[in-house]
Amino acid sequence: MEKVFRKILQHDRLVLLLFLFASVISLFSLPRVKVNYDMNDYLPSKSPSTQALSVMEEEFEGRVPNARLMLEDLTIPQALEFKDKISQIEGVDEVLWLDDSINITEPLAQYDQELVESYYKNQNALYSITIDESQRIEAVDRLRNLVGDKGYLEGTAVNTAVAAESTVEEIGKIVKVTIPVVLIILIITTNHWFEPVILLFTIGESILLNAGSNLLFGTISFVTSGAGNILLLAVSLDYSVFLLHRFEENRKLGMEANEAMVKAFIQSRGSIASSGLTTGISFAALTLMQFKIGPDLGIALAKGIIISLLTVFILLPILVLKTYRLLEKTKHKPLLPSFRRLGKFVTKVMLPLVAVFSILVVPSFLAQKENDYYYGAEHIFGPETKLGQDSQQIKESFGQSNRMVLLVPKGNQTHEIQLSTQLKEIPEVKDVISYVDRVGAEIPMEYLDEETLSLLESKNYSRMIVTVDSEYEGDTSFKLVGNIRQIADEYYPNQAYLAGESASTYDLMDTITDDNLSVNLLSTAAVFIVLAISFKSIIIPLILVLSIETAVWINLSIPYFNNQVLFYFSYLIVGAIQLGATVDYAILMARRYLENRESLQRKEAIVETVSNVTVSIMTSGSAIVLVGSLLGYITTHGILMQLGSLLAKGSIFSILIVFFVLPGLLYLFDKPIEKFSLGLKFAKEEY
Repeated sequence: MEKVFRKILQHDRLVLLLFLFASVISLFSLPRVKVNYDMNDYLPSKSPSTQALSVMEEEFEGRVPNARLMLEDLTIPQALEFKDKISQIEGVDEVLWLDDSINITEPLAQYDQELVESYYKNQNALYSITIDESQRIEAVDRLRNLVGDKGYLEGTAVNTAVAAESTVEEIGKIVKVTIPVVLIILIITTNHWFEPVILLFTIGESILLNAGSNLLFGTISFVTSGAGNILLLAVSLDYSVFLLHRFEENRKLGMEANEAMVKAFIQSRGSIASSGLTTGISFAALTLMQFKIGPDLGIALAKGIIISLLTVFILLPILVLKTYRLLEKTKHKPLLPSFRRLGKFVTKVMLPLVAVFSILVVPSFLAQKENDYYYGAEHIFGPETKLGQDSQQIKESFGQSNRMVLLVPKGNQTHEIQLSTQLKEIPEVKDVISYVDRVGAEIPMEYLDEETLSLLESKNYSRMIVTVDSEYEGDTSFKLVGNIRQIADEYYPNQAYLAGESASTYDLMDTITDDNLSVNLLSTAAVFIVLAISFKSIIIPLILVLSIETAVWINLSIPYFNNQVLFYFSYLIVGAIQLGATVDYAILMARRYLENRESLQRKEAIVETVSNVTVSIMTSGSAIVLVGSLLGYITTHGILMQLGSLLAKGSIFSILIVFFVLPGLLYLFDKPIEKFSLGLKFAKEEY
């Protein structure tokens, strides 16, 4: 590897030209990377709701209603007039209202008032709208322009449209704040005024190359787009800092710049490579998820780690050697004090904190498994947002209304009548719109107009639109989905399909709950194996993995004790990201301890190690905490907000455990570490 590295340094101009070429390609690629904001599109193709949507697309023009619009202070004729205007909006496939369930030319008093008031109440009209998924943003904008202040919109199509518009703007704000603040962090933690510029340029290059190369996938998820590059900034900062600090140490020893860099590469490649590999594997473990956002994010981040490692090992050394004279001219006195006092303080508190740590391991592990979760998109935008306020207004006026579409094989109208009757007996079912309900089985199909018929019947299937009184997710909703599927299966065994937000969310819950065990087990096992090979030890990987995993468990147990509901996806992803992002600190701490222990006794080795690594860990750690906090504070997208907040808190727990618990574990297991590791020989302890 040393020979290869020297060759790279010799061909510095060629390397710079190659990076320039790659950067230009990435800049052209970036605008062409499409972003998908619909979580349901990432369900496995074999899930029942995905199959239902596929059948519906083949058989019917309209899909499941995916938006609700409430208009205030309307008469019946005005409501019908607005329905017509809504249906003419480009991107609106279908509009359902009261006239689709009853004959509104007759007195409304003669009909079931619960049914009537689910569409028209206190002169407020509530429409169910099906919006073309390819035109969600444009259609929602047109709807808002049509209804103005009189209208309130909610639904999955609206969620997706708002997410698409707001997330791009919010991520832009986060980047604008992150760059100057990270620059300030680097200025404080480095010893050259020009050094932060080189670091930011290197990291920016890796982010640009990763973002541009996402064109390989064609389309990426909103999580990958919104959080991926920002997380990469925080995670990959470690590698640059580790290498530069080693270079500076070698220069202080009087080495010539080129040799100092070669020596720095040799000294840091083990820590950086093992850190990068463990991080990349943690991200790659997400590819095991059946829920396809996991593979989408995991592959993009793992690719980003590889690009970051190549950038740090190839581009950064060349940039440093090209500018080291400028670096030395801009050298300034350290803005941070020596951390030997911190090292001495750690030696005083580490053993009591190991005891506290030991007490917390089991309860935190058990508590984090008992959290309550949101699985779908219903709660993504909170009550402080316009969408949240619209949704609340609709619920206050009409209560919770949820529509699902049941497809059954066409031809047996007796079964359809019996099925519709049995569905209506379910207490939460408010209405069923179908051929047999709307016009009656006794009326031949040839007497119906084509528009009415195409809404309810296709070549092979009959369509039933079932309106239920429930939220899109939760125990009641999931029980309803199971109940409707069971009843339909009695009449049409393995032939009926249920589609809708609740059905998709039910399948989402079913899918990603199964994903949890496989992702956690593989990421933890893979990290352990990599560390075992890297350190040539069994004990060290156990200590490092236990330290960081416990930090993850403590982080994810706090919502349980605070009665906070988590988005399951945030819960699942943050564990892998926190493990991958912060295990680097544990690796650095352990490696420096092993180095120092060769010549120093246990306690002095701890003091020296903490003094050596504090700046590196605090530089990267503060960046991760900052990025996570900004993501949690600025974005209105619930999943991204929670992901950022959990990552920031989790990083703090990881840093605290690495500084105050891990040294105690290394101290206590000093003899087993030496005994069960290859090639280690510690200085003899003097008692």
